[in-house]
Amino acid sequence: MSESFVIEAEVRVDEGKGASRRLRRLENKVPGIIYGGKDAASSISLIRKDLEKMLESEAFYASVLSIHVGGKEESAILKDLQRHPAKGFPMHVDFMRVEANKALKVNVPLHFVNEDKCAGVKLGGGMIQHQATDIEIQCLPKDIPEYIEVDMLEVEIGQIVHLSDLTLPEGVTSTALALGEDHDLAIASVNAPKGSKSDDDDTGDGEAEAAAESAADEPKADSED
Repeated sequence: MSESFVIEAEVRVDEGKGASRRLRRLENKVPGIIYGGKDAASSISLIRKDLEKMLESEAFYASVLSIHVGGKEESAILKDLQRHPAKGFPMHVDFMRVEANKALKVNVPLHFVNEDKCAGVKLGGGMIQHQATDIEIQCLPKDIPEYIEVDMLEVEIGQIVHLSDLTLPEGVTSTALALGEDHDLAIASVNAPKGSKSDDDDTGDGEAEAAAESAADEPKADSED
């Protein structure tokens, strides 16, 4: 289970773009909303510097958050975050309520370990390529992991690490794999270095194939001439 985060928020009465701009510029706060569950959606505001501090922690994005607002405590997860396109500061935040006994879907980051000791890198001079930086999982709120580890130690050149190769914590399932084997997505791979023998061989094969196709397309001489 990820570390605990407590957010102090206020109920926001004034809504609309103008009110949100004033909130950001004059009060240095961030407008947001909390929704889901049995209660109606509620517009809230948060102190910007406090939110920015929590956003620095990777665990914040995959944790059940404790939001204090309107005299009560709400359990929620971060569902969406809008940042300023140029300056990067948070402009609006969405939280979704969670229930302790109800499974939910959430994205958690991937941590790639042993990349410096990877067999395909140390022995073959290959390069690691990441096809994903996070995955969507389903579990109870109490079982949300801070991250999923991807061990690259024994991955060789040309080998691909798939979702099915990951070891998920107990109670945690991959939403993609639940859809079937055709959704066993690639997570990472070790590619051969450029200019390697395998690359040269591929190029030669390609040139030979192109030459053969070109010859096949040329008109054949009439055998009667």
